[in-house]
Amino acid sequence: MPKIPRDISGRELANLLKNFGYEITRKTGSHIRLTSFIKNEPHHITIPDHTPITSLFQIIHL
Repeated sequence: MPKIPRDISGRELANLLKNFGYEITRKTGSHIRLTSFIKNEPHHITIPDHTPITSLFQIIHL
């Protein structure tokens, strides 16, 4: 299994999520909100716009 990259920025992650149907709907402070419609219902993801987004990986590995 490939390792999760730890040097990706929030902007790069947002661009990768565009491949899965997410669009950037707003940027407030240091966070980016993305929205996708799954079964005609909005699904929101908020990610930090940091370089790198290490705090996200700390949350995943708890």
